[in-house]
Amino acid sequence: MALLITDECINCDACISECPNNAIYEPDEKWSYSDETSLSGMVTTLNGNEVDANAENEPVSDEFYFIVSDKCTECKGFHDEPQCASVCPVDCCILDGDHEETEEQLLKKKAWLHGE
Repeated sequence: MALLITDECINCDACISECPNNAIYEPDEKWSYSDETSLSGMVTTLNGNEVDANAENEPVSDEFYFIVSDKCTECKGFHDEPQCASVCPVDCCILDGDHEETEEQLLKKKAWLHGE
């Protein structure tokens, strides 16, 4: 499953540089699938939706850092554990029960994001 950042976030910035998928954004920041991935132009998501990878999407939160679940792989294929959670000083990077995924699905998402 993807991770999420709870409202206990203190916006310390520790997690952003640790994310290999660029799935973490600052409060009120627009995001796109193409940010630091190999995706570009019109792509089909793993859910079968057609999206413009370069399009800017509305922020998930305007108060604290947030994780885009469609880009989060729990660091599978990169690290043994989610790096955001390992560096968070207030333990607010937690598993997102609304986005449960198997390891196989997370690795497939990693390959989709990075053109592997």
